[in-house]
Amino acid sequence: MDASMISDLFGEVTPIIPAVIMIVGALLTPALYYGLKRRDVVTAAAMVVIIASMVVNAILLSDDYAGTYSGIFEYNAFSGLMMLLFQIVASLTLFVSVSSTETTILHYGAFNSLMIISAVGMMFVAMSTDLVGIFVGVEAVSISSYALVTMKRADPRAAEAGVKYVIIGGMSTALTIYGISMIYGALGTLEISELAARLGSEGYTWTFVIGLITMVAGYGFKIAAVPFHMWAPDVYEGASTPVSILLAAGSKKMGLVVFFKVFMVMFVGAKVVSGLDIEAVQYIFAILAAFSMTVGNIVAIAQSNIKRMLAYSSIAQAGYILIAMAVMTDYALTGAMFHMFTHVFMKGGAFLIVGALVCVGIGEKITDYNGLAKRAPFLAFAMLVFLFSLAGIPPLAGFTSKFVLFSGAIFDEGPGGVMTQWIWLAFIAILNSAISLYYYVRVVKAMFIEKPVKGAPAGSIRIPRTFMAAIVVCLVMVVVLGIYPDLILGPCKDAADALLGAYL
Repeated sequence: MDASMISDLFGEVTPIIPAVIMIVGALLTPALYYGLKRRDVVTAAAMVVIIASMVVNAILLSDDYAGTYSGIFEYNAFSGLMMLLFQIVASLTLFVSVSSTETTILHYGAFNSLMIISAVGMMFVAMSTDLVGIFVGVEAVSISSYALVTMKRADPRAAEAGVKYVIIGGMSTALTIYGISMIYGALGTLEISELAARLGSEGYTWTFVIGLITMVAGYGFKIAAVPFHMWAPDVYEGASTPVSILLAAGSKKMGLVVFFKVFMVMFVGAKVVSGLDIEAVQYIFAILAAFSMTVGNIVAIAQSNIKRMLAYSSIAQAGYILIAMAVMTDYALTGAMFHMFTHVFMKGGAFLIVGALVCVGIGEKITDYNGLAKRAPFLAFAMLVFLFSLAGIPPLAGFTSKFVLFSGAIFDEGPGGVMTQWIWLAFIAILNSAISLYYYVRVVKAMFIEKPVKGAPAGSIRIPRTFMAAIVVCLVMVVVLGIYPDLILGPCKDAADALLGAYL
């Protein structure tokens, strides 16, 4: 089967078929669990739905399919690749949720359904052609996430995290919708494709500037960029580990997709079409990136809970990816998307190990990992690989993606191109990568050098098979993408061309 066969079969609905498949699955899983009361069957059904959607998306993506649905959704190389990223995250989280001791049993059907709906919202964001469609997709993810965070067995931290998440999320939504209304008032359109031309003709009015600031703040909460980051550590710690994976590897990437689709396209287009000076805006994003990576890494040093440490690490990683928003070139965007993919497997793998160890009674403090290498050598080795990859140690995926991403801040078209004015930002990013190695090594030291604390259970550790399989997949991808980056780097280049090709 190829894209033409799918197009002949579904006609004009083809661009949204991957999302429709998942919507059907989200509607059926609660009824299936209500009737059978079997977590394994419901999870298997949910996985079949996601894999079916992923296969259709992969076929469309590999055949360079492009199309629109009712002028609301657009499928191209960019939206297809980002949808694939969200599908990978959803499959990882659902696959391990069946074995997780942290997820609730009573509402497990609803848990699966909300997971799928959250992924569908992310897919809507990737495909939407206007600001209202993006807003609806983001809210679908947010509302689902509020409920998912609280669905943890008898843990008061989950309730506390849920309340904080709802309050801060509500503020984010208010800022976002206000910003959208102001931008509409300033430019007279909500269509992403028209924003650049309107901005070029209207210029920087006060109405537009206020709308831009509030929208950046609203979506800054979604990616946990400094200074909009304070919710992330509490929510990541309070939520069940599968939900933490969804937030760190999925929801955060959705927010970055918004930044690329709205702000990067708008400002790059306005510069190319009308010669609008966008340097001041680039410096705003550069400062946002620098503070995010620096604050995230420095505060992570003081953390004793591994989930909170990984949360602050995610804030720093968002700062790295925001480099593309400062540079605003095709090559920088390619590096940002490549790092988004490698981050899914690096950070997702680390959280998977945390969740697997919780299942066997090991706590979330870094000291609980003392002597882990003797009791679970494979898990200790895998965690070492994931953490070193996050720090950017060669030849792992994190090093390769950071090399591409950081070089985008040095050369306009990659190594060998013209040097840019953003070399200082690349220097800050490299320095922060060195800082991050310190707190990652703390965990490695605990696992391989420290002796277990008194009272810790003895004997080898056997984790659930689903967690083991997911960890192996992430481990393989971290190694493979480090050695053979073209597996993802090529599609990322095509995606960047699809998003900015009209202007560059």
